[in-house]
Amino acid sequence: MKKQSSLSAEQIDRIIEMAWEDRTPFDAILIQFGLNEEAVIKLMRSEMKPSSFKMWRSRVQGRKTKHLKKRASNIDRFKCSRQRGISNNKISKK
Repeated sequence: MKKQSSLSAEQIDRIIEMAWEDRTPFDAILIQFGLNEEAVIKLMRSEMKPSSFKMWRSRVQGRKTKHLKKRASNIDRFKCSRQRGISNNKISKK
């Protein structure tokens, strides 16, 4: 698992963007950036204002689409138009 300090500003911005997206599961962030759900929560807490972090946490807590095991199998993977240009994005390079 990567440490937050080894991530570039662009990678941190993309992780935050992915964490806010309703259809992007934490597992996608783990695959692309090596951060598990706990690490994403720590990153979000450190990078966001407290009020924004609380809003995000209340939004994603227990949300089925953020956890692949809870997610319905018929949901297509969301792909952002800016995703290919981000380095270290293993899924878009397949």
